[in-house]
Amino acid sequence: MSTKKGLHPKNIHNQGYDFTLLVEKYPKLSEFIIEKFEKETIDFSDPIAVKEFNKALLAAHYNIKHWNFSDDNLCPPIPGRVDYIHHLADLVAGEENVTVLDIGTGASCIYPLLGIAVYDWNFVATDIDLDSLDYAQDIIDDNGFTDKVELRQQFKEEHILEGIIEEGDAFTVTMCNPPFYKSAEEARGANRRKSRNLGNNAVRNFAGNSNELWYIGGEKAFLHTYLYESSKYPKVSKWFTSLVSKKENVESLQSSGKKLGVKEFKIIPMHQGNKVTRIVCWRF
Repeated sequence: MSTKKGLHPKNIHNQGYDFTLLVEKYPKLSEFIIEKFEKETIDFSDPIAVKEFNKALLAAHYNIKHWNFSDDNLCPPIPGRVDYIHHLADLVAGEENVTVLDIGTGASCIYPLLGIAVYDWNFVATDIDLDSLDYAQDIIDDNGFTDKVELRQQFKEEHILEGIIEEGDAFTVTMCNPPFYKSAEEARGANRRKSRNLGNNAVRNFAGNSNELWYIGGEKAFLHTYLYESSKYPKVSKWFTSLVSKKENVESLQSSGKKLGVKEFKIIPMHQGNKVTRIVCWRF
């Protein structure tokens, strides 16, 4: 098994994938295994194979046996998602009874599942899409996590924290994987490029509904709304965090943060294969 460079030291996927174990824990994966360069793998351009592969990872390494949602929703890659969780654990080290606000949890509810499985955290998870929340609730119930996760719907797409925060809320940390694109057209264009790069014309390989993929003004607008609204609830969470894909958006956030009274700003680099991203963290 080859080492996955750049993942968090605690990430169980650092040493690659043991397909014998994965098939043992999730037999259906055997239908999708192929040989490439004399090694077992799957066709990562096949969306069904990718979804089944991630189901196998959840079953084998996190004891999550039920993970069903529409093929129209994003299927998150488990190694990268759990990396965010491990970095947050470093950020809040020493805190007891950790409660996380997951903004935009999606139909897969992936961050709460991983946060509970690895660290036994509690979650409030939000989304604007009712269908996504329905899938998420089924996943929570089917895995016995009903007492660990509370779902809340955001009814106004222009807001992120407003309309979600309730009296008495106290979070250890907030987390978010924001939409990257400015419009459906931009998302579709990126989708086509990714599919071509994988040698696959099936654009649905990178599924996702509108709320998962794009936000008016793109990632920058989303992040600045999030930052501004966090300044209206500065004590509701000890840390506010988000993934940020575009490096240029970090400086912009830092500048605005100073004006809004941010006392501490941290940037945690993340490297997943050839992909470089970062977690931006701030507190008041």
